[in-house]
Amino acid sequence: MVDKQANKLRAIIFDFDGTLAELHLDFPAMKRRLSLLAQEYFPQPLESPQVPALEWLEELTARLQHRDEAAAEDFEMRAHALIQAIEIEAAHRGALFPFTRALLQELQEERVKVAIITRNCEEAVRIVFPDIGRYCAAFLARNHVHRVKPDPDHARRALEALAASPEGALMVGDHPLDMQTGKSANLLTAGVWSGNASELDLARAGADLTARNCEELIAMLKARNLL
Repeated sequence: MVDKQANKLRAIIFDFDGTLAELHLDFPAMKRRLSLLAQEYFPQPLESPQVPALEWLEELTARLQHRDEAAAEDFEMRAHALIQAIEIEAAHRGALFPFTRALLQELQEERVKVAIITRNCEEAVRIVFPDIGRYCAAFLARNHVHRVKPDPDHARRALEALAASPEGALMVGDHPLDMQTGKSANLLTAGVWSGNASELDLARAGADLTARNCEELIAMLKARNLL
């Protein structure tokens, strides 16, 4: 007998900003403000690298630690507070996409386990999505993990919380970093171009599937008998 459930998705891990909610974070502006803060600690001019703000913060902190541990600790604390303030301010202007709650509720009814992971802070996410606990079985913000995505540990911890395995699990996001996260955690990946990245960006990053948004993606998965 053919097992009709064999190829079904059993778990989906969603990114948040740009995937389930409007993207209001200005990442270049975040790095500019981080650079202004860093100038108080570094005598030489700083060039902003291509890495995101969180990774740059980590790099700058490590450089400071070599010469002044107290300054490094002070900079790291102030930098994290700065980034969180930017995230919270953006959250007050944000909103879920109109389809988000209904889509997540539908997945629950289909017995698909759902997790949400994000590099954003918990407080900002809960401003936009205060009832998040009703719509997913696991929520892991930056505050909840030691290593944020694209480190695969972020996705792996979500799978652990869902009691799910990589087989039959899908990572969904709007950024190439999400595709990198999923691939490094041995997950199928789906890219939605409802954030800043284009369909081409996501495909080049290794997306197994692409769609305009999560609503279109779920319809695609149903049509392919994956849900």
